[in-house]
Amino acid sequence: MTTPVVIAIAAAAAVVFGILGFIIGSVIKRKTDEGIVISAKEQAKNIINDAMKTAEAKKKEAVLEAKDEAHKLRSEADREVRERRNEVQRQERRIVQKEEALDKKIENLEAKEEKLAEKSKEIEKSMEEVAQLKKSQMDVLERISGFSIQQAKDFLLKSLEDELIHEKALKISIYEQQLKDESDKLASNIISGAIQRCAADHSSEATISVVGLPNDEMKGRIIGREGRNIRALETLTGVDLIIDDTPEAITLSSFDPIRREVARVALEKLILDGRIHPARIEETVEKARKEIDRTIKQEGENAVLAAGVRNLNPELVSLLGRLRYRTSYGQNVLNHSLEVAHLSGLMAAELGENVALAKRAGLLHDIGKALDHEHEGTHIQLGVEVAKKHNENEIVINAIHAHHGDVEPKSAIACIVQAADAISAARPGARRENIENYVKRLEQLEEIANSFGGVESSYAIQAGREIRIMVKPDQVSDDQMITTARDIVKRIESEMEYPGQIKVQVVRESRAIDYAK
Repeated sequence: MTTPVVIAIAAAAAVVFGILGFIIGSVIKRKTDEGIVISAKEQAKNIINDAMKTAEAKKKEAVLEAKDEAHKLRSEADREVRERRNEVQRQERRIVQKEEALDKKIENLEAKEEKLAEKSKEIEKSMEEVAQLKKSQMDVLERISGFSIQQAKDFLLKSLEDELIHEKALKISIYEQQLKDESDKLASNIISGAIQRCAADHSSEATISVVGLPNDEMKGRIIGREGRNIRALETLTGVDLIIDDTPEAITLSSFDPIRREVARVALEKLILDGRIHPARIEETVEKARKEIDRTIKQEGENAVLAAGVRNLNPELVSLLGRLRYRTSYGQNVLNHSLEVAHLSGLMAAELGENVALAKRAGLLHDIGKALDHEHEGTHIQLGVEVAKKHNENEIVINAIHAHHGDVEPKSAIACIVQAADAISAARPGARRENIENYVKRLEQLEEIANSFGGVESSYAIQAGREIRIMVKPDQVSDDQMITTARDIVKRIESEMEYPGQIKVQVVRESRAIDYAK
């Protein structure tokens, strides 16, 4: 008998006895008669018998259910065991099949290894035969050609080198032509448009000033008693007065153009006034200096207005005005700066850059030349210092610093100012230079060209803007001409300073000469 059945029977008995007790108690309490008691007892016995029968039926039912459940569980367990046994059998069959497949593969691999070993032996044997055959052929070739192996290598390398020179020259020529066509087209459009819209005078300034006199007697009055007038004038202005046999003229000489201009204005005023003595000279020189200062300021303002530059520091405006009296190779620096500003603005507009900033950088690129007579350093260093002092834009400062290639340009505007400066300086008639420097440049050009092997002669023509080089045809081939021209160009660019550009033309020609007798 299972525990749940016992518990059910006990519960049923407890219920029965509880009911029985309750009935008996009720009967006693109410003092019922004996008949009722006997009837109650009989009912109780009947209830107990029914309860016992019910409990027995429940017991049997519970036992049957337990047996059914056990049978069901045993059936499921048997089915699961059978399934697992079948799965294990399937796995065993698969493992056996894989082992058989692996054994077959191992056998195949061993067979292949044997075949490979045999082939390797055959290849080694063939290689030995090839090496012997190659050696015998090389011996035959050496005997037939008369060349050793090293000599044959040298011959082949020389042939390859000649072919490479030809290919390199051909490639250089093609690429140069493509780049030249593209860059020339774009540059010519931009630069020609800029130059066409910017007109400027030719160089006309000189390093000395000449003052005309009404007559030669005025020379004596300017010199004064024991030379006191001329000494006073030279002391106050810092200018040398050259009085020679030139009729009705006095020459003023000074490295400082502003001093020379002050002396010229003062001398002209003294000549017009006629009263020439030290006190009057001092007064006139002071007036002339103030007048020149006003002119400088006015010239600076006019330049700023003409260039269209705004918000420029007054000191920079004054320095620009001083450039009115400064020349470089005979070219007026203020006019040059204005020209560079206009060219920079035009090219910046074509290239989509900041036009106002380009004009500002072009106008200020030579500002240091207003100070190089009074301070140490190049005009580039002085220009950078004064631009930084007045908090100019970094792009403008870099353009000043880079316009002669002292530093690398950091912006397109710096490159534009470089190009505009070169255009303004290199245009015909813009600058003058003395004969000695001119001759030295021509000699240096020819010397560089003649230093290359195979050059027969060279001629600098067109005022040094072109050099024509004759090469020996038996030493320089057509392909080598291109590389020779390129090497000469690099030497010129690295060793010489020159305005504009220099054309290098290499000529190779063969001549056949005979005489009829």
